[in-house]
Amino acid sequence: MSPNTKLPIIFGAMTFGKADTAGQTRTTNLSDCAAILDTFQKHNHNEIDTSRIYGEGTSEEYLAALDWKTRALVMDTKYCATPHGLFGQPVSKLNEKDTRAKMEESLKALGTESVDLWYLHTPDRTTPIEETLKVVNDLYKERKFKNWGVSNYMAWEVAAICEICEAKGYVKPSVYQGLYNAIHRTVENELFPCLRKYGMSFYAFNPLAGGYLTDRYHREDKDEDAEPGSRFDPKKLFGRMYRQRYWSEKTFDALDLLRAAAKKHGLGESECALRWMMHHSQLKKELGDKVIIGASSEKQLRMNLKDFEREELSADVLEALNQGWELCRGNAWKYFH
Repeated sequence: MSPNTKLPIIFGAMTFGKADTAGQTRTTNLSDCAAILDTFQKHNHNEIDTSRIYGEGTSEEYLAALDWKTRALVMDTKYCATPHGLFGQPVSKLNEKDTRAKMEESLKALGTESVDLWYLHTPDRTTPIEETLKVVNDLYKERKFKNWGVSNYMAWEVAAICEICEAKGYVKPSVYQGLYNAIHRTVENELFPCLRKYGMSFYAFNPLAGGYLTDRYHREDKDEDAEPGSRFDPKKLFGRMYRQRYWSEKTFDALDLLRAAAKKHGLGESECALRWMMHHSQLKKELGDKVIIGASSEKQLRMNLKDFEREELSADVLEALNQGWELCRGNAWKYFH
């Protein structure tokens, strides 16, 4: 059966993994992870997104333990190079040695010889891109992955990658995974035209702005009241990153506009944000675009999937979201690393 959504949905497994690892692991019990995957598949979705860096590799290990192959899931993973040792990781680059090693680590952790889609998760501007693209092409010829993509790159870098691949006869990237939601639309003006020119699809992450587009956060919230380990926990590196990305007077002004309009229709903030992604964003199914959604519980995922399946927003709610973006536009965080 086909999913009952306008755009295909991918489950983002960043929250899966062992406790006390760097990053955003929230679902550390395998039975809870299994319940999440069960619900995802009951809604007729089958694609999973993970990364070598998620849970320090334990997200991939959990998916292997959950027997993703027997579940007939499609698996996507990524290699996040850390040339400056960011995210608490040892230094690794997009050179031939490290890239090949990380590819093999992912395949071993996932218990497979190949994945459907493999990404360069972040740029490494200390390594010549020609060296990176050669090893990517070699790994493709060795059938380590069926398709490949990039994430967090600048539009001009994507264009350069595609031109080099074309000139050298290398396999070209087919997907860009990037930040996109109702209050963060910076990809629309520059990146999207680039992707369309080179025939690349866009997979959107952060459709709820890391939980900002929900009823959880308010202007008067204090740092010390943040839930430990949450996306906006200022004591965590990722929490500080998310605060830098979203936590501002302008974004709270945008939330106020949304909340006032949504309340008139008995709607929640997250439902409005997800319906915007499905029906009012610039994503197009015919171009292969998809939306990535994560969850820390089965209930949360179930509610979000149901919201994705709902109809278009009313004109006044849509206008509130558009006005909110205009408020945020001038201070919006960059879409690339």
